This record gives sequence, C-alpha cells and structure tokens, in this order.
Amino acid sequence: MKIQPTALLLGALLFGTGGCKTFLDQPVLGQYEAGQFFTSDTNAILAVNAAYVPLSFRDASSNALWVLGDVASDDAVKGSNPGDQADFENIDIFNITPINAAVEAQWRRYYDGVFKCNVVLDGLPDGNTSITASVRQQAVGQAQFLRAYYYFQLAAIYGNVPLRLKVETPEELQSPALPQAQIYAQVEADCQAAMAALPATWTGADVGRATKGAAMALLAKTYLFEQKWALAATTAQAVEASGTYSLLPVFANNFRAATKNNAEAIFSVQHTSGLSPNQGNNLNQWFAPRPQNGYGFFYPTQSLVNNYERTSAGVVDPRLDYTVGRSGQSFFGVPFDPSWSSTGYVSKKHLQPLTEIPTTTKGDGNLNYQAIRYADVLLMDAEASNEAGNSANALKALNQVRKRARESYIYDTTLPNAGTVPTGLLPDVTVTDQSQLRDAIRRERRAELALEFQRFFDITRYGQAYAQQALADRPNFNYARNRFYPIPQSERDTNKGL
Repeated sequence: MKIQPTALLLGALLFGTGGCKTFLDQPVLGQYEAGQFFTSDTNAILAVNAAYVPLSFRDASSNALWVLGDVASDDAVKGSNPGDQADFENIDIFNITPINAAVEAQWRRYYDGVFKCNVVLDGLPDGNTSITASVRQQAVGQAQFLRAYYYFQLAAIYGNVPLRLKVETPEELQSPALPQAQIYAQVEADCQAAMAALPATWTGADVGRATKGAAMALLAKTYLFEQKWALAATTAQAVEASGTYSLLPVFANNFRAATKNNAEAIFSVQHTSGLSPNQGNNLNQWFAPRPQNGYGFFYPTQSLVNNYERTSAGVVDPRLDYTVGRSGQSFFGVPFDPSWSSTGYVSKKHLQPLTEIPTTTKGDGNLNYQAIRYADVLLMDAEASNEAGNSANALKALNQVRKRARESYIYDTTLPNAGTVPTGLLPDVTVTDQSQLRDAIRRERRAELALEFQRFFDITRYGQAYAQQALADRPNFNYARNRFYPIPQSERDTNKGL
C-alpha cells in the first residue's frame, strides 16, 4: 500500500525551542496528513520547531552526546557510583556493544531529528502556495541546516550510516549504510542550500534559530572532518569576514545564562526553565556534585587539567577555572571540596549556581548548549590553514583565541590581580614548523573546547597514533574497533538492508 508522507501528531510539535516560546501555546489538534497540515504559516513554523527538539538536553540520559563525545575521551570519566548508568560506564571503559543504551539513544534521537526535517521538506515543496514565500524559504532553510547537523553528528559518531532524504515507506527504510563520504557530501549540499535560504540574524522570539552563519560554520567543520583543508580554511574565513560574530572579552560568559545568545554564539541549543512542557537544561543536575544537589556524573580528568598552560610563576590559563572546579578555588561562591569527585574535579561549563536554579528545580536550567561558537571557527581556520601549508594564517587565527583567553584578566574583575595580564601567560605562538604548529593547535583546541562534547571525535579524526596515546590508560580501546560506535542492535533488527 502507498504510505502518505506522514501523519503529524501535533503534540510532538508543542516541544519547540526556548527561543520560540510564542509558538508553543498551540492546542493539540489531533493528526493530519502532511498535505492537510502544511496549509498555514503557523503550522509550517510548528513543524520546523519540532525539528529542533532532538537537540535539547531536557533529559541528559536520552541525549547522551556528553557520554559519546567526552566520557569516552581523555577529558572526562563517568563519575557517580559504580554500576550507576552501567552502559555509560561501559563507554568509559570501551566495553561497547550494539545494545549499549547511549549508543542506542543517540542514534534514535538524531534519526528522529532527520525524520522531522524530512517532514518539513516534504511538506513545503516549491508548489505549496498556502505558505508565505518568506516563511516557506526560512522553514526549508532551517530544516536543511538541522538535517545537515544531525547527519554530521551521525557520521562523526557512527561512520557509515543510512541516508534518508524523505519520509520513507517501511520498504524504503530497509536501506544500507552508505560510506561516510556520501553522508558528508549530503551535509555539504544541505549546508550550502541553507546558507542561501537563511537570514544572517534573527530577532525577538526567533533568536536561536539557525542562521546563514551557522550553516557556513557547519560546512567549514564538515570540510575539516573530511580533511578538505583549503575549503575548510576559506569557509571558516568567510564566517570571520561576515562580521556577525566576535569573541567575548570574558571566556566564561559563553557559559552563563545571563549572557547567552551572545556575539560568540553561532548556533546554540536553546533552553528555557519554568515552562510546561519542560524545555530546561537537565545537564545542570546530572553534572553537579551530589553535595550540590546533583547526580555527580561527568568528572574531568587530571589529563585535562594538565593540558592547561601555566606561567613560570605558576599562574594558570584562566580557562581552567572557568571550565573545572578544583581544590583551592571557589565553586559558584562556595569553597570547592575535592572529595566531591572521584577525580578531584567537577565540570563547570554546564552548571548554574543554586542562586539561579535552586534545589527544587535543579533539573530545569536555562543555560544553552553551545553547539558551534566563534572560537571553534577560528580554531578550524587555524588547523585547516596549517594543514594547507599557510602557517601565517594559522597563527593569526590561533592567536586570536589565545589573546582572548589571557585578556580575561583585563575584563574579569573576579580574577586575582585583575586588570593586568600576568607576565608570560599564553603568549602568542610563533612557531611555523607544520608539525609543531599542529601540536599547538590541537592543545589549544582541547583547552578552549574542553567538556563541550567534542573531544573524542577530535581524538579519533587525528588518527590512530594520536588516539592510542591519548587513550593509553584505557586498555580496552582499540582504534580499528572503537573509532566509530556500532550501529545499534535495534536498527540492525528492523533494517534488513544493513
């Protein structure tokens, strides 16, 4: 029998992003076929809102990107009690099978996102005149960007995966996994289409939606992962030349609710607390130590702490204390106790103080997740330029990131002896040897983007020698076996095309 493109259950569309709250107060109207649903601007916006939902961290156990991206790396361990979330612990020790809960959850989540994007794209063809032309263009552009983002993540996590570009029949869903290169090619195409359709910025309640710059930055990152160095560099430089983004004077303001959706945020997953249905950030509760009313997962490692540079006088890169709670430092206004954590450290980037999110609503934070920020683009430019043989441009981009980090001492009055950059702190890199500069860029990327759920994918794309050295303390790690996560058993059971 012929299956209609989809029947949309509007209850699912009520879970829009925090930046689009005006579209959430819609009644549940029942089920509609796609042709009956895409008949108004309001419905088109509801459908594209639904495509953002899988990005959110409303439930940190079902959006396990933090597990796959950082717990598996040398930056973090699972934390909490042994046996608590055993499958997350199995990621930590590389005892990973196709029935692992984190492996299953992320696959399901991102393919749900792909499906919701395809609903929008199928429902808004050129011939749909029921939707205002501008609304249709922007909705299609957002769906193209989001589909590109989901497929970029799927390819980075799982390698070869099925490619679904429309709402498929059960027969069509029996599809093989395509080579990662084909997935990236589709990501490139979707990013380029989204760049042509999306505005440079949004205003008001629409702040947080995908933009032209977000699509361009994702395209640059895709080229980087494909090792298309010249294209990655020129695309990152186009983001820089747009004039839309800039580094914040204080690094930590990227991770404070009061300063979210700022000039450095290229694409942020929006979270808003106090809404029904819940749209808050649940990472706050999962990552906080137990004495601070958290679950105590996700502890930084000594290896990560050692990665941060220090001056000869012992002054540390300020990003360390913006990123990690440690002994001798204030932890959101209270002395840090190293006994709170099995490693002696606690992640800070995704936490909010109890003065903002009290114990009664600890799991409903309003801190965004920074999926792509401008510092990441500068480091993409630095890496790609160096690999393409342009050390001068690599140094220019790299040193912008270092300058911002050290000058936090000028702008953040809470730092000791604020107002002056400590002597010898994070000096500009001047080395032009490609191998040495590569090492400096990789170290900088680790310091700048620590605990933002990207490290494992950097480790593995750097190659086998780097990965084996970084994960030398994980005896079960095998590069050939663990470079990509296995396709989940649930997909293997239902998709006979694999």
